[in-house]
Amino acid sequence: MFAALFSALAAAADWVSPTIDYHALAPEIILACGIVLVLLLDLFTSENNKWMLGPVTSFTLLGAFIPVLTLALSDAGTRSLFDGRYVVDNFSLTMKGLFVLAGYLVVLLSSDYLREGDFYEGEYWVLMLSSLLGMVMMASSRDLVSIFVSLEFLSIPAYMMAAWRKRDLKSNEAGVKYFLLGVFASALMLYGMSLLYGISNSTLLTDIGTYVSGDMSAIRAVAVLFVVVGFAFKISAVPFHTWAPDTYEGAPTPVTAFLSVASKAAGFVALLTVVYVGFPNASEVWQPVFWILAALTMTVGNVMALRQTNIVRMLAFSSISQGGFILMPLAIAGEGDSAGAALRAVVTYLLVYAATNLGVFAVVIAVARKTRSGSISSYGGLFSYAPGLAVIMTVFMASLAGIPPLGGWIGKFGSFQALVSAGTTWGYALAVIGAVNTVIAFGYYGNMMREMWMRPVPDGDTTPVVIPSALMVALGLTTFATLLLGILPGLVLHFGDLANLAGAFGG
Repeated sequence: MFAALFSALAAAADWVSPTIDYHALAPEIILACGIVLVLLLDLFTSENNKWMLGPVTSFTLLGAFIPVLTLALSDAGTRSLFDGRYVVDNFSLTMKGLFVLAGYLVVLLSSDYLREGDFYEGEYWVLMLSSLLGMVMMASSRDLVSIFVSLEFLSIPAYMMAAWRKRDLKSNEAGVKYFLLGVFASALMLYGMSLLYGISNSTLLTDIGTYVSGDMSAIRAVAVLFVVVGFAFKISAVPFHTWAPDTYEGAPTPVTAFLSVASKAAGFVALLTVVYVGFPNASEVWQPVFWILAALTMTVGNVMALRQTNIVRMLAFSSISQGGFILMPLAIAGEGDSAGAALRAVVTYLLVYAATNLGVFAVVIAVARKTRSGSISSYGGLFSYAPGLAVIMTVFMASLAGIPPLGGWIGKFGSFQALVSAGTTWGYALAVIGAVNTVIAFGYYGNMMREMWMRPVPDGDTTPVVIPSALMVALGLTTFATLLLGILPGLVLHFGDLANLAGAFGG
């Protein structure tokens, strides 16, 4: 009877079962299964067997990377699910690969740190996988609802991870500041999204794009501005950066690495998606905002970094400054045919920055195992007792400064090239500001090199630094990637071209 009733109702409503492409959703499904598996293992294994949770997490991430590769190599092209609200194309696959590999490197950074610090491991891995799942979902989301859900799915675990050292007042402060300011930014963004829905009567970005165009009314401009401001917090752009230094310093160092790379990249992915798909014809609103944000973020980040004596706070302001360089191409993305070049420049910079910055934090964790200090002066004479680490850190500092032939130079070159190729006065002006900030940035990167190579060891202790195997692998992978992407820039530019040619943004 119930079967007959259901059939009648389905026929009356002309109901059709949705077609689900499980191959396209395979990375998300594997991550979700990994979260459940880690949670169950944590519940039903003894304390002596908690060590297995880290390897399970790493194999989950490697497993999620396999369908990313198979999807990239398939000839199916762009896969559109749920009426265009979830899209798997070359852009999303490139960013999913970045998130998964960055997560794997953070697992390598975290394993010994958690075990030696006597932290709860199970909850940490579950939260990190949950945040990564939100990032992977973000890369394919093309709807306001799915974008907001993905953003909160990646942010809420990050709030808790920032306060992971429960008995540390700085860690507690980091979590509270990150949470309160994050909620405020989410509220602004959600208000802007509600205005967009009221304007277009749809949450689908492509539908919104047809309404937010032409003659911009005040309500449309306010909606676009509120959404952009909300995402500006996520990427720690000035003046929405105040949470970053305290959060980076107070959070456990692997969490700081995670926030500075994966979380920042996810914010940029969301920003790109909304701007290019939802607001392609509203450049007169968001383009000046990006110009101001890029100039302020570079300048304030660099000037504040010069004053720091703590390595993590210096890296926090360095991360803010790097975000300004990533924003530069978006300041001219609405000029003529510049949209594609700007998108390629941003993706290229994110890939290079991820490899370099994760490597920097790997060195910070390794050195802190011996010095138990976060002071920049504690790196004095590092070359005398850990020459390998000093050389690797020099490579990373030079890469962040944009010195050839290391990876950072191609990221900065792409950003400047996008500005100059636009051929506008505002583009040239921002390029000049960027060039000045590149010189300023070398002040604190060069100071770090001077400490390691020219300063004496502060306490005279020249015992070698013991590096665990997982941390050694992370150092090797990030160093190799930084050198490879700098020496063979065509490799990273290829991924930037893939994202640009995906057709996701009409570029």
